[in-house]
Amino acid sequence: MATKNAIYINDLHFEHVNWMKELRFWEDEIVTYQHRLEELVQRWTDRDVLAKLEHFQNQFILHSEKMDQLKHDVNQHESELANYAKEHPVAINRVHFVDHGGLRDRMRIQRRLIAELKEEFYGFLAKFM
Repeated sequence: MATKNAIYINDLHFEHVNWMKELRFWEDEIVTYQHRLEELVQRWTDRDVLAKLEHFQNQFILHSEKMDQLKHDVNQHESELANYAKEHPVAINRVHFVDHGGLRDRMRIQRRLIAELKEEFYGFLAKFM
């Protein structure tokens, strides 16, 4: 399994665990933001404000779907590593695995997009609360 971009299984597992925690945290935040949207829908009748609320609702749905896909992909990679470890228990700590740079990049992008969405949402809340 060794390649030029090799990494140990413990390092891959460490990132997987941290990513899953981060994804669950974002999911919890989105639930909180959706509750805030529900409160605002009851307060406002202005079409422009309601359109913006709908925009945020759509963004929260899209981000939730993206996070579900990321969780699935992380779990799938973790499962592949676990199966390899079961099949090769003696050498597992000395074997290098292909780095999961693609997942790392996707998490980095999601982290940036979530931060941008939160900043936009907090700005909106400051204006219309």
